[in-house]
Order: sequence, then C-alpha cells, then structure tokens
Amino acid sequence: MKPRHHLYLDDELTEQLEALAAKPGSSKSAIVSDALRSYLARRGSKEIDDLLKVRLDRFGAQLNRIERDQQVVLESLALFVRYQLTVTAPLPEPDQAARAVGQDRFQAFIDQVGRQLANGKSFRGVLTPQTETRGQS
Repeated sequence: MKPRHHLYLDDELTEQLEALAAKPGSSKSAIVSDALRSYLARRGSKEIDDLLKVRLDRFGAQLNRIERDQQVVLESLALFVRYQLTVTAPLPEPDQAARAVGQDRFQAFIDQVGRQLANGKSFRGVLTPQTETRGQS
C-alpha cells in the first residue's frame, strides 16, 4: 500500500493540476509523483555536476600545462634546427659517401625514437626527472 500525503497547493497551481488530471488516463497522484520524481532527479544530477566540475577544471589546467610544455619543446626544436642548418655547411653534390653516412645516421635516429616510444621511455625524463613525476599525481 502506498503512503498517503496531504499537500497544500496555491489556487493557481491547483487549477493547473486539475486541468492536467482532467485528461483521460491521468490522475493527480501520478502527475504529482512524476513531477516530484523529476525534481529530485534534477537535484541529484546537480550535485554530480558540481563534483564533476572540479575534476573537469583540474583536467583543463593539466591540458593547459601540457600545451604550454609542448609549445616550449616545439619552439626549442625549431630554434635548434634553424641553428643547425645555418651552421652546418651543405654537402657537395658528388659526395655520395657523405650523403650515405647522413642517411644512415638519420635512420638510426628514427629507429632510436621508435624504440624509446615503444618502450614508454622518455629522454625528457633523463634530462629533467622532476618534471616527469609532476603531472602524474
């Protein structure tokens, strides 16, 4: 058996409830029950939204730090490449041996990067170990 409740509603709300209950297949109890269930569900979801907002703000801050770090790395790499290209003299065209050595060195570099990424290791951690653990808390 369902418990009985006595509610007092103002005249305007009572008229609206009466109009909705006048439709076939509906009752005042069902309308009030659905409205109360919906209201309570919204309050619960607001609490969840408030809790998630804190986490999402934290994720946003972490993403901002990652983006900043990435910009620093890209700018550093771009400056290094620019410096290296301005300092290093170009190879003469007929010097195929020097070009072959350069290709071998480049391939060794690409292979090393691939191994580091496949193993989950980071050269950045070797250079600056304190930054490696900073973002993992």
